[in-house]
Amino acid sequence: MEVINDFLAALLPYTEWVMLFLIIGGGLFLVFYSKLLPYRYFRHAIAITAGKYDDPNDPGEVSHLQALSSAVAATVGLGNISGVAIAIYMGGPGVVFWIWVTALVGMGIKFYSCSLSIMFRGHDSEGGLQGGPMYYITKGMGAKAKPLAVFFCIAGLFGVLPAFTTNQFVQTIMGVVRPDETIALLGDFNWKLGIGIALSILTSFVIFGGLKKIAKVATAIVPFMVLLYLVSVVFIMAMNLGQIGPSLKLIFTEAFNLKTAVQGGFWGLIIIGIRRAVFSNESGVGSAPMYHGQSKTKEPIQEGLVAMLGPFIDTIVVCSLTAIVIILSGSYLDVENNGIVMTLLAFERSLFGFGDILLMVIVSAFALSTLFTYSYYGTKCLSFLTNAKIGGYYNFIYVLSITFAAVASVELVVNLIDLSFALMVIPNMIAVLYLAPRVNHAMKIYFTKLKDGET
Repeated sequence: MEVINDFLAALLPYTEWVMLFLIIGGGLFLVFYSKLLPYRYFRHAIAITAGKYDDPNDPGEVSHLQALSSAVAATVGLGNISGVAIAIYMGGPGVVFWIWVTALVGMGIKFYSCSLSIMFRGHDSEGGLQGGPMYYITKGMGAKAKPLAVFFCIAGLFGVLPAFTTNQFVQTIMGVVRPDETIALLGDFNWKLGIGIALSILTSFVIFGGLKKIAKVATAIVPFMVLLYLVSVVFIMAMNLGQIGPSLKLIFTEAFNLKTAVQGGFWGLIIIGIRRAVFSNESGVGSAPMYHGQSKTKEPIQEGLVAMLGPFIDTIVVCSLTAIVIILSGSYLDVENNGIVMTLLAFERSLFGFGDILLMVIVSAFALSTLFTYSYYGTKCLSFLTNAKIGGYYNFIYVLSITFAAVASVELVVNLIDLSFALMVIPNMIAVLYLAPRVNHAMKIYFTKLKDGET
C-alpha cells in the first residue's frame, strides 16, 4: 500500500493548477457570467425544493427534494466532519476561509452543471432516462467530445469509491469503542477488517435495490442526521459563547498569514482549502448532476437552483460549525490527531466526556447514508462505458472496496480521492464552461416567465 500511496502523492501536485483554474477560475467566471441571478433567487430555490412546483407527470425518477437529499447525503458526511479536521490539521484555522470561498463559487458551478443535467438528458442501453456529465458532454458538445465523457467516467469509477467514508468511520469506531482494549474475547481478531466486512454486507442490502430505494433511505436519514449534528454543535457553541468570536477572528487572520508554516506556505493553504471544499460539496466534480439529472422536472433552471443549495448546506453551514467547534475546543493544537480523531477529541472535551460517543452515533448515520448513495455514481459511469446491464456489476466492486478501505491508511484514501476528483473536474468543467451560454439563455426565459407568473 505504501507504493500506491507514494505514487498517488507524487501525482497530486500536478493537479493543483487544475483545481485552481477550473474550480476557482472557472467558477468565478460562471458567478459573474450569471450576473448573480441564481444567488438572488435563493428563496425561490427553497420553494422548489419544498415541492411547490412539483408536477408528478414530469419525466424523471425522483422529486426535487429526493434528488437534493441523495446528493447531500453523498456530500454531507464525513467530509464535513473529518475532512474539515484534516484541512485544519494540514493548514491551520485559516484554511476554513478558503473553504468558504470555494463553496460560494461552488454554488454557481452546481447551478450550471445541474441545469445542464436536465437540459441534455439521454437514454441508457435499456431506454432509461439518464442525466449527468457524460450526457451533457456528448449531447451538448457533440459526438466529437465523447472522449471527454469516457475520461470522466473512467476517473469516476475510482473517485466515487467509498474509501474515505469507510476509513474514517472505522477510525471512529476504533477510537471510541477501542475494541482491542475492551473486547479481548476474540484474541488477535482484526477489528478493522471485521467492521469493513460488516459494512460491506449492510451496504449491499440497500444499494442493490436501485435508485428509488437509495433515494427513499437517504431522504429518511439525511434530515435526521443533519438536525442531530447541528443541535449538538450549536449546544457546544452555546456552552462556549465567549470563544466563538476569537475562533472566527483566528480563521480570518490566519487566512492571510503570508508567513504561515503549513506545507507549501500561503499557496499551500489555499490549495488545501480548495481540495477539502471540493471534497465536501463536490462542486465541479460532476457527481451531483448524476443524481439531479434524474429529477422529475422539465425545467432545467429549477433543478439548477435546487442543486445550488447543496454547497450552502454541507459547506457553508455544516463545515463552518464543525470548524468552529474544533477551534474553540483547542483540539486542533494536538498535532498528533488527524481526521476524525481530532473532531472526536473536540466533542469529548466539549460535551462532558461523552461527546465522542454521541459523535460516533451521528457519524454512523452520516457514513451509512454516504455509503448508500455513492454507489449510484459508479453504476452510471460503468453503464455509460459499457451498457446498463453490465453497469449494475459495479455494485460488487463497490462493496468489496469497502472492506479494502477499512484497513487502508487515511493518507492513501485521501490521496486516491483527491486525485480522482481532480481528474473528474477536467472534462466536467470544460463542458460546463462551454455550455454555459445555453444555461444563460434558459435562465433568462425562466426568470422572465417567473416574473410574469407563468411558472
